[in-house]
Amino acid sequence: MNTTVYPQFKILLVDDEASFLRSMSLTLERYGLNNLVTCQDPRQVKSLVEEHTIGLVLLDLTMPTLSGQELLEWFTQEHPDISVIIFSGLNQIDAAVNCVKQGAFDYLVKTTDQEQILESIKRAIHTQELSLENQALRAQLLSSELNKADHFTGFITANNKMMSTFRYLESIAPSTQPVLITGESGVGKELIAGAIHELSGRKGPLVTVNVAGLDDNIFSDTLFGHARGAFTGADKVRQGLVESAAGGTLFLDEIGDLSASSQVKLLRLLQEGEYYPIGSDRPKRIQARVIVATHQNLVEQQQQGHFRKDLYYRLRTHMVHIPPLRERLNDLPLLLDHFMRQACDELERPYLTIPNGLALQLQTYAFPGNVRELKALVYDAVSQSSDSLLTTSVFQQLLGAAKLDAPDSLLGFQDDQPLPTLNQACKLLVEEAMKRANQNQSLAARMLGISQPALSKRLKNMKEENDQSGA
Repeated sequence: MNTTVYPQFKILLVDDEASFLRSMSLTLERYGLNNLVTCQDPRQVKSLVEEHTIGLVLLDLTMPTLSGQELLEWFTQEHPDISVIIFSGLNQIDAAVNCVKQGAFDYLVKTTDQEQILESIKRAIHTQELSLENQALRAQLLSSELNKADHFTGFITANNKMMSTFRYLESIAPSTQPVLITGESGVGKELIAGAIHELSGRKGPLVTVNVAGLDDNIFSDTLFGHARGAFTGADKVRQGLVESAAGGTLFLDEIGDLSASSQVKLLRLLQEGEYYPIGSDRPKRIQARVIVATHQNLVEQQQQGHFRKDLYYRLRTHMVHIPPLRERLNDLPLLLDHFMRQACDELERPYLTIPNGLALQLQTYAFPGNVRELKALVYDAVSQSSDSLLTTSVFQQLLGAAKLDAPDSLLGFQDDQPLPTLNQACKLLVEEAMKRANQNQSLAARMLGISQPALSKRLKNMKEENDQSGA
């Protein structure tokens, strides 16, 4: 089984008592917190902070040679980005208040209930993770470039919204928090989940399961597995998908269709970080990141009482919405060409020529099945094409023969109005193509059926004409 290092930053344990360091280390490791550094000599703390990426410090208050109070003051001044939890052998109210005022995240007594100590540590880790993620997110969104563009080669797009989404994915990829992917069927939610997994650099696998239609028992057995003898027919131990995804990513598709009882179990998994296989009284720790997706509106689902609010807010720590194809119309020429080439490769035939204006004409269609529908249409068209030109018969069934046979009708000339000159019509067509392509000359050129240099020359001439007329 792959063991995930968690959290992404190191937790520094500082105490002059070796027995406390050992017991606390074992406790944290038992609950999956295994990225630890221990220090018995407080004078070594400053060098350890320089040597390791420390995000959280568990600091004893009373130590010889250098007190926890002095170290807390140093952390507050020199490393305010590091969270510090103070441990003390005594429950001293004045000391606790003073430490919190000085910047400590929390003040805990060593004899405090273990669960309470763990809850405080988990809150500190969560706070620190969000802080680090926000810093990375701000830096990435301010950048217009992708740091790992090779992870997005499976996406055929020039859309600005999609490029912003890719930059966001790069920022959240190292996080251990859940990701909620929303969007209509066919927009590519599975591709997005795969990109997040690849970007994260996790060594474990990406395990995918569609939870739509799973009743509570099947959901539990599928995700959590079962012990031998848990029920009739359970003659051996079954490993659940949560365990199969250890060190990697668990992707739950169609989460909006999850039953109410299964929602409770998923919420506990995310909140507590543990689960029980069916028939077992020994909990297991989740060592996978959870990504979920849905085509449904979960806000409306909440209002109708079909989806838990607490689960929704837990899932949407990071949220990605994929726009439908009708909002990415400048991607149509790219997708048409990509799917045509893909289909031709599979059918072992030469590449076909796509009719001029086809992408422009398809912009009037809503594409309820989004990219998946377009792919199916292009594959069907390629299979029916008998010469070197991609047949339009498949698309005619969607748009109607009139629209494809008479593209000039799209210009909308009025019978009682004079026709524009060829120069005026050319200018209008170029302006419209640039508008639909979001000022991307390569896309606009493909819409117009000319080369990019030719379009660039036309745009330059139009600008010079405008400058002269303005003068």
